[in-house]
Amino acid sequence: MDAVAVADRARFERHLARCPACTRELRELRETTARLAGAVAVEPPEQLVRQALASAARTRQLPPAAAQPVARWRVRAWPVLVPRLALALAVIFLAAVAASGSLVLNADHRLASAELRDHEIAVVLTSPDAVMRAGRVEAGGLATVVVSRRDRSLVFTTAGLPPLAAGRCYQLWLMGPAGDRSAGMLPAAHRGMTSPVIASGITAGDWAGLTIEPEGGSSQPTSAPILMLSLTA
Repeated sequence: MDAVAVADRARFERHLARCPACTRELRELRETTARLAGAVAVEPPEQLVRQALASAARTRQLPPAAAQPVARWRVRAWPVLVPRLALALAVIFLAAVAASGSLVLNADHRLASAELRDHEIAVVLTSPDAVMRAGRVEAGGLATVVVSRRDRSLVFTTAGLPPLAAGRCYQLWLMGPAGDRSAGMLPAAHRGMTSPVIASGITAGDWAGLTIEPEGGSSQPTSAPILMLSLTA
């Protein structure tokens, strides 16, 4: 996404020339970015774009963080500091909401609720400490989370999750020393993507976990996680 300096890009490209693993991961990330953008056929609200641009202009840029793979759960995670990418991510996530119909609501109270949710998502995506992590789900597909430790919140979405049998659903959890807390059920996929789920109340040591649960969700996980992503920046 051309978010690195010229010198850093040259050094990284020299590394790519001798590292098949990074070359493969870069190709996968580019394919995912293209899929996320290509699945969207709506424009974000003009007011949101203005707000995101203003926020990006005020945001001090942070240095990139080192990658930290999560070997324990056989999930590769790619942490990326996103203040410079916040606008692009906000457009992708919020366009996914619009594509799923979340922004096309007629009842006043539902519209107000959707606007509040969209605002909460934008706050996380434009936070100066926002970090993006991605990992492959054991059942198939890719999950992406943007987390802000400052706001103690995250935004979670997926692409390519396999459909579940009737009576089953995907449920997102915050898992850590404070126990397992439900962050909500994933909405039905639209064009292969789930619209963003926002979760708050992150505590130290938490992971984002995804399980398959009975329809309507569970108070505690009833199956082994098919995805675990560290939320540590």
